[in-house]
Amino acid sequence: MARQRAFDRDAALESAIHAFWRRGYEATSVAELTQVMGIRPPSLYAAFGDKLRLFEEAVTRYGATYGSFTDRALAEEPTARAAIERVLRETAAEFTDPGHPPGCLVVSGAENCGPESEEAEELLRSFRAKSRARLSARIEADVQAGRLPAGTDPVSLSDFYATVIQGMSQQSRDGASRESLERVADLAMNAWPTGP
Repeated sequence: MARQRAFDRDAALESAIHAFWRRGYEATSVAELTQVMGIRPPSLYAAFGDKLRLFEEAVTRYGATYGSFTDRALAEEPTARAAIERVLRETAAEFTDPGHPPGCLVVSGAENCGPESEEAEELLRSFRAKSRARLSARIEADVQAGRLPAGTDPVSLSDFYATVIQGMSQQSRDGASRESLERVADLAMNAWPTGP
């Protein structure tokens, strides 16, 4: 009969998310992870696999919780413009929320990594590419519906707003306030295409 785990897996994963979010994949050691998760290394490996698998699960959970505001805005707002504006405003709020580390785990979780962390970098690149694709699809839908000018390039426009969001992540890690990021959001919306 298998022994039951002596720890709360969800709570341990939440602690791992915060550790990776604060320090990034490479700088967060297994020793630090086991300490913040309140488990011993054998339990980490038994429950999550290796450090990379734990990181992948942490990033996936991050996207379904802290980062889910983007998908909600894209699904709930009536136009792409309203959705992007809401994403930027919620980005300003979420990235500066004092209840968790600043910025975005998916943006900064694998910065300055060496060759041995290539899989972690690729994982985050893939998450960011999927996010840009969702922005682009929402914009393309509005082009097709005639809510945006026919010559609007959905890919370039989504790349622009993804770049703004990534910049907002770095600014928040550098101490930018919610108010200053909201001003960035206002300026970014000035780039939105107008006219039929």
